Amino acid sequence: MSSRLHAYIGTFRQLEILLAVFNEGSITAAAQKLYLTQPTISIQLKKLSEAIGMPLYDQVGKKLVFTEAGIAVVAAARDILDRSEELESRLSDLKGLKAGTLRIGVVTTAKYFIPHLLGEFCRLYPAIDVQMNVANRSQILERLERGEDDFYVFSHPPEKDDLALYDFLPNPLVAIAPIGHPMTKKAKVSLAEFAQYPFLMREPGSGTRHAIEEHMKKFGIKLNLKMTIESNEAIRHAVMAGLGVSILSSHTLSYGGHIGLEELSVSRIPIVLKWQLARLRSKRMSIIASTFLDYVNSQGRAKLIRDLSLEQPHMRRFFNVDTLPH
Repeated sequence: MSSRLHAYIGTFRQLEILLAVFNEGSITAAAQKLYLTQPTISIQLKKLSEAIGMPLYDQVGKKLVFTEAGIAVVAAARDILDRSEELESRLSDLKGLKAGTLRIGVVTTAKYFIPHLLGEFCRLYPAIDVQMNVANRSQILERLERGEDDFYVFSHPPEKDDLALYDFLPNPLVAIAPIGHPMTKKAKVSLAEFAQYPFLMREPGSGTRHAIEEHMKKFGIKLNLKMTIESNEAIRHAVMAGLGVSILSSHTLSYGGHIGLEELSVSRIPIVLKWQLARLRSKRMSIIASTFLDYVNSQGRAKLIRDLSLEQPHMRRFFNVDTLPH
């Protein structure tokens, strides 16, 4: 029976194509991701469907709706491809090499500093490939549900029993205004006064928005919401243009730039959160993932904090650099 099923299940390439279509939501997007033509994608999926003897998905308007059989094959494909990568990593490890692919799902704000964490790791292990998938919190949560990555980076992780969390960096949210704003001339501004000015907010589902809303609720403050904007860069430019004030991660300002902006001294701000690495306990940890976690705990986190403290002195107040291991 197992040999017959093996014959029906399709080639590794067909399973990879099926996963890409499922994850991307369309044949067009999957073709772009895999650098294949749309007819090639369609032909391979047709062959896979014929081999299994059941349709994998239905076309409903412009949307692909996967059948029960299709979802089962997607789950099996993900497991098969994960195990093949584990085998490759294991064989490389036996040869005295560290080789394979590390996959990290990163919420947009974390994209400013995660490359600095990965830089030294990639230099230490040049045979390891890294796939860093940057998306908003809702999209990263979808990747988490599908178990697509080895690690995920959140400052507001979901409440999930299956999730192992590792603190590795403070995430202070600070108040900002354009240069010359009336509040920039004050030594201290009350939270109530700050809330009176037009406020620029991240989109619903954003971890930053959730943290701000919970913080304001705790003190009974209602913000004067003027505009919802889906990226930190756009908020920075909107603040610079005088459209309003905002609260953003200090990391956004550290790597995105302070030009045209001033950090305000507002009571009960900053809002200090924690960046956390998360992984699914139910997903087998590969040798590569274990190697990365060991690196973060042994030296990566300390190096990142030192680099941040040197490059951005205003961040030192959030880090206890003197207690870090050398």
